[in-house]
Amino acid sequence: MTRQRAIVIGSGIGGIACAIRLQSLGFDTQIVEQLGDVGGRAYVRRVDGFVFDMGPTVLTVPHFIEELFSLERDAAMLDEPDFPPSVLAEGSRIVSGASGGPNTQRYVDIVPILPFYRIYFDDGSFFDYDADPVNVRAQIARLAPEDLEGYERFHEAARAIFERGFLELGYTYFGSLGSMVGVLPDLLKLGAIQPLFSLISKYFKSDKMRQVFSFEPLLIGGNPLKVPAIYAMIHFVEKTWGVHFAVGGTGALVKAMVRKFEELGGSVRLNAKVDRIDVEKRGRKRVATGVTLANGETLPADLVVSNADYATTYLKLVDKAHRRINRDALVKFRKQSMSLMVIYFGYRKQDGDPDLRHHNIILGPRYEELLTDIFERKILADDFSQYLHIPTITDPSLAPAGHHAAYTLIPVPNNQSDIDWDAVGEGFADTVLTFLDERGYIPGLRERIVHRSFVTPDYFEEVLGSHLGNGFGVEPRMTQTAFFRPHNRSEDVANLYLVGQGTQPGGGTPSVMMSAKMTAREIARDFAIDPRIVGGVPSQGGDDRALAMGLAGV
Repeated sequence: MTRQRAIVIGSGIGGIACAIRLQSLGFDTQIVEQLGDVGGRAYVRRVDGFVFDMGPTVLTVPHFIEELFSLERDAAMLDEPDFPPSVLAEGSRIVSGASGGPNTQRYVDIVPILPFYRIYFDDGSFFDYDADPVNVRAQIARLAPEDLEGYERFHEAARAIFERGFLELGYTYFGSLGSMVGVLPDLLKLGAIQPLFSLISKYFKSDKMRQVFSFEPLLIGGNPLKVPAIYAMIHFVEKTWGVHFAVGGTGALVKAMVRKFEELGGSVRLNAKVDRIDVEKRGRKRVATGVTLANGETLPADLVVSNADYATTYLKLVDKAHRRINRDALVKFRKQSMSLMVIYFGYRKQDGDPDLRHHNIILGPRYEELLTDIFERKILADDFSQYLHIPTITDPSLAPAGHHAAYTLIPVPNNQSDIDWDAVGEGFADTVLTFLDERGYIPGLRERIVHRSFVTPDYFEEVLGSHLGNGFGVEPRMTQTAFFRPHNRSEDVANLYLVGQGTQPGGGTPSVMMSAKMTAREIARDFAIDPRIVGGVPSQGGDDRALAMGLAGV
């Protein structure tokens, strides 16, 4: 029996997740990756005995991961509830032991992280952010007692936004304007369309609490001053399911996903840069027919899914003659997210080291003005905020004995700024590491460092192929959300789909997994996949898993 062929461009988490789902829908799928290893933004750097995740490090919603590892050939489970009652039951959040479900545990170990983040303010005080209501209220009472009542009101507002915006609408594909218009009244009523920082400021009086409850969109490329308040749901996503870590780093999760994909019959081809997506004109339609690699080799396919950057996909891989909607002018008009300077460093442990946490947010003296410098003015300010990640607090195996592996991530303007990173990068890295040393976060750091390297927006643009060196794809703001965000099904080319942070629903590890499922559902409809495959559940036995006839002759 001949199965239809699918090609996925790029091996980011969203791309691999979509490839797994394509295998479960019965396609023969190949991932083509331009780099020498899988991962995309989740690439891993191994050097001098240290293991550094180069990208995402925060995992939430473990049941999304469990669902991927539960899929089987020709059993896509796409009719199953996206949020089964068991994952919403009181006490379902795992706070100790293994976070992963039984199928996940066959491939990778995932453990909970507490607190989720330690948030340091410029005056040296800190807030341990977790989902324990007693602890959260105690810290608010210590730092900003005037905000206790406001927190209660915010908590209820965030709950309502989470229930409507995430549980009910999270997997909605807004492929038409009408699909969005229908939900606008509810979102307006919830206050979910106004800027997040405006919503937060209604409930909190102190600058510290406003920062604590608004910073999280920065982790997915959003400006808290501009991102819609629907992102207040992040508070409840983490409260409901927690924050977790893959033992061995996010790279271990990526490798586990590739293993699952290959067990389902998929294949991965590395060092395979795509030069173009091949498009054929059939009557009035334009149809994707495969890809041509940089070496001239053509790989035919019945469908193509791009996990590459949205702008790069259209500007560089699809000839403009085939683009009526995603024309150059529209693609370039879309506002790109900020970029990142990420410094990877290994250092010797010593007695008396400060009590840092796995995830540390270190806020600078300015908040709103710094955000404006980064996102709007696009200048490299003298001050900065940073996310300091020290995974060896949880998993010492990522560094040689007696050492820590760490990275610190600083939001910076994307390459629309014209900053010459070759000229300023080294000095900026010195400034950041000196700050960590002299401000007492890691005393004596400069003398203890045994490895140091960094990437700038140029890495995102030149190595990862991100337009303007963006760190998170299209910036999440109201005018680039839902229907107004790039579509998972190409409006220009039939049988061409997109997946990942630049598409719906947006950035972040859980969202790109959701994007993969949304894209898979659109493909299942477009290719009229047999309902027994689409709704097939592995526990039903071998009949569903063997049903491939729905793919033949489509």
